[in-house]
Amino acid sequence: METGLLAIIVLVALLTTLSLGIPIAFSLCGIATIGILCTWGPSGLYLLFNTAYGEASSFLLVAIPLFIFMANMLKFTGLGDELYDMVYRWMGNVSGGLAIGSVAICALFAAMAGISSVATISMGLIALPSMLKRGYNKEIVVGSIAAGGALGILIPPSIIMILYGVMAEVSIGKLFIGGILPGILLCLVFMLYIFIRALINPTLAPPIGETYTLKQKLVSIRGVILPVLLILLVLGVIYLGICTPTEASAVGALGAMFCAFVRKKLTWTNLKESLWSTMKINAMIFWLIIGANAFAHFMAYSEIQGLLHESVLGLDVSRWTILIVIQLIFFVLGMFLDPAGIIMLTTPIFVPIIVELGFDPLWFGILFIINMEMAYITPPFGFNLFILKGIVPPEVSMGDIYRAVVPFVLLQALCLVLVMIFPEIATWLPNLMIAK
Repeated sequence: METGLLAIIVLVALLTTLSLGIPIAFSLCGIATIGILCTWGPSGLYLLFNTAYGEASSFLLVAIPLFIFMANMLKFTGLGDELYDMVYRWMGNVSGGLAIGSVAICALFAAMAGISSVATISMGLIALPSMLKRGYNKEIVVGSIAAGGALGILIPPSIIMILYGVMAEVSIGKLFIGGILPGILLCLVFMLYIFIRALINPTLAPPIGETYTLKQKLVSIRGVILPVLLILLVLGVIYLGICTPTEASAVGALGAMFCAFVRKKLTWTNLKESLWSTMKINAMIFWLIIGANAFAHFMAYSEIQGLLHESVLGLDVSRWTILIVIQLIFFVLGMFLDPAGIIMLTTPIFVPIIVELGFDPLWFGILFIINMEMAYITPPFGFNLFILKGIVPPEVSMGDIYRAVVPFVLLQALCLVLVMIFPEIATWLPNLMIAK
């Protein structure tokens, strides 16, 4: 069959299966299976077996269940309550202080957990009712928590970064360190936006009107000690070259159990629930990896991938135009698909093109992650939006949530542009790493 016709058939099949609601992992694996059978016959199915076994036994991917377990254990520690109490005492009397502090707590959770849902759920249950009770505008409250929670995929450790690193064959350790400065930049931009809006209109986020002594404020700082130590431990051993990201994930998992032990939450019930949740999420991710790799191998061997590369590289446009179009494709896909699925679907196609155009795949990976962070809060199917809908009180509608995140999506887009213009924001720290 002609390669161009086969590419059209594959595209139509993919769009059809996704529109029918079939999970992307099974869509990719199913299309790859049928394509292999039609192209090479039953003997070609050995490709699927080899792909499944090869990916499932990858040492790099051991980091995924360990970081997921780390996040699940941290849910039971109660650290979110102590961190919010600290923010309440130190920043409550500042206009917008509670929302600004909530973004900062989300950034801390991001650096501990690597999954956006942990921060979103924790702050949604702890900070959201508190701020609404104290007269905060609901859009400021919802927007700050949704956007702050999305930092979990940019600030390391990040499960999405691991998936991209494996698919693009980029150092996961460098990706982790490369996400630090963009993550801090985005966090600061969110906080500055909230502060300026509250400064212009104090009724949007009024001070709480309660005062605390210096001693009471200093006592509350103890709530940040365990999170900061855990963050420094996990990222420090990677940056200093003491551990690989996979080994650091084991350190993080052990550290999370220690935090639970210190907080007297390391019970058999909590441990079982953490392990069960880890197993379910990990199984979903590995099916996605297996399906995506089978699809990528089929695309490569059927020469569809080569056709796409030649078509794109043959365009009479600048390489920056191609890069911008790719970012726009990511943004549109992010409105409808899960970021992990987008990685699996697009990385085998776009990364070779980016490398051929002379761009740094690590820098491109950080751009991709920022774009996927936008996907977490972009209507209509942003993951964090639906998490919040299950938490917010009845008077906060889905329309309110959609409106609340619009300014934060624009701020994310601004940071994406800044990292595109100034690549050093993403590459400076990785270039200083002891472990290359």
